[in-house]
Amino acid sequence: MRRAIVYKVILISTLLLGSTASMALDRIGRLGIGMSNQFKTDLPAISFKIQKSKSTAIGALVAVDTDENSGGWGAGFKLYRNIFEEPQLNFYGAILAGLINEKQGVGVSKSGFQFDLTMGSEFSFTGLASIGFSFEFGLSFNKVNEFRVQTVGDSFVVAAAHFYL
Repeated sequence: MRRAIVYKVILISTLLLGSTASMALDRIGRLGIGMSNQFKTDLPAISFKIQKSKSTAIGALVAVDTDENSGGWGAGFKLYRNIFEEPQLNFYGAILAGLINEKQGVGVSKSGFQFDLTMGSEFSFTGLASIGFSFEFGLSFNKVNEFRVQTVGDSFVVAAAHFYL
């Protein structure tokens, strides 16, 4: 009787441990393509992200608006460093460095920079492992007209949504 209970406990423990490991997301080498609205010029950007290793990922953002009165452009590079992992979630620190341009009327445009230091999380829903949603918080140092230091609080709608190939 005791032997049967021990076998059942071992079997259940093995199944539980095996299922937990199989739920972990492995995105190493997978390219994520999506959207982000992190530029301070409020231009929606196409976002790219690739997980280089278990601890680091790199990304890029590109935005263009050809409107003569209120358009502009932005291009940036982002470095991610994973701090903590769960089966459906990664908690990370990130650095964004970008160049931004904002049109301020016909024939008038100003260029500047944006440098963000943030922490955030990317999460997926069970059954939708190829889609990742992010939120971030931290500080932004940016300049178009004047130098500004701003707090950042980007929800998953603003920070990023990526589809991983």
